[in-house]
Amino acid sequence: MNIMPDIQVEDVRLPRILLKDPDFGGTRDGDYQRGTLIIRSGRVAGLKNGPFGKSPRMVLPKLTEAHCHLDKCHTLHRIGEVGGDLLAAISAQAQDKQNWTAEDLAQRTQRGLDECQSAGCQTVRTHVDWGDSAEPPLAWHILAELQPQTATLQLAALTSIDQMADPVFAATVATHVARTKGGILGSFVLNQDTEIMRAGLHSTFAEANCLGLALDFHVDESLDDLNGVELIADTALEMRHQGPVLCGHAVSLMNKTDQDLARIADKLAQAGIVVCTLPTTNLYLQGRVDGTPIQRGITRVQELMQLGVSVIVGSDNVADAFCPLGQHDPRAALHLACLAGHLDPPYARLLPMITTDAQRGLGLPPVTVDDAALDQLAISDAPSAAGLVAGHHDLMALSAFVQTDAHSNSRTPA
Repeated sequence: MNIMPDIQVEDVRLPRILLKDPDFGGTRDGDYQRGTLIIRSGRVAGLKNGPFGKSPRMVLPKLTEAHCHLDKCHTLHRIGEVGGDLLAAISAQAQDKQNWTAEDLAQRTQRGLDECQSAGCQTVRTHVDWGDSAEPPLAWHILAELQPQTATLQLAALTSIDQMADPVFAATVATHVARTKGGILGSFVLNQDTEIMRAGLHSTFAEANCLGLALDFHVDESLDDLNGVELIADTALEMRHQGPVLCGHAVSLMNKTDQDLARIADKLAQAGIVVCTLPTTNLYLQGRVDGTPIQRGITRVQELMQLGVSVIVGSDNVADAFCPLGQHDPRAALHLACLAGHLDPPYARLLPMITTDAQRGLGLPPVTVDDAALDQLAISDAPSAAGLVAGHHDLMALSAFVQTDAHSNSRTPA
């Protein structure tokens, strides 16, 4: 009987916040557990003390891209010079849709997915513009064909909440979403008539409850005084929705009073709603004035977290009308969120925003290092989270690392 030998990866640091049991082995080293990681039969089996060198590596779960737009990415070369606010970007991107052939979509979405995976992502949620018809758009079918190429690729239908106010439209969309592996029901909520928003949200939650769907909203993507986030929380509580709900953007919370924010945050926490901050696109589009903006176009990250709301980070748009720059890289998005939101060290505490908390926000069980399979983990030569988040160090699959001759690890019989 052949017994597979253990794989031992010497001198690694594991962020304690990314462990199910922070004391499962090794030596406490500040915000980390340090030691030799033992992989047995393709899974983490333990962490033993030493040996320690001068340059420990960090092991963490592969990243989660919680919010991107693979159907729109890399269209900037056709759109040309862009600029302006959200509505200007919507208009410019809509004009480009005449170029969205099957060949074009296949090439661009594959490129975007490759970029996500190169950045160390195991899980990706992409939003897909639904269009005027209740039937799935071409991009939905193209992206569904890419699902076998990544461990988890979720497709979120991006409708408009006024469309979802039509129960027939809502039911048709939800049925198609439910038939798609990793299908997520979603909608765009931005200052529509309040009663229309209420009707659309009611239909959306009703369909999600009936079909067991997760929900994802683009909501209040503006620095104006808007009420979409609170309406979503109210509806979730009223309809006793049990599935995961993600609210992306929520920029309007930036201008809420402390009292209003506390009220809204309490509802979000009660409903288990997760907020996804998207600094790249929102910093580019929001708060535009003649000259340098004087407001940060992000949500109230620090306050929401302090009030018990889970906040995660996504990359959003890449090289399109909404953001001419951007990267399909959650580390880069977290880096920018730290700068824009004054998120101070220690940065290990923020890693769940692109790993475990992000998984929960997508309705998935979180992967922790001490309960992970080899192919769910990544490794970096970053000695600390600051260098990792800043992008100073590469991130690679742990499975590839242990197979690289240049980094051969000692192996002992089980």
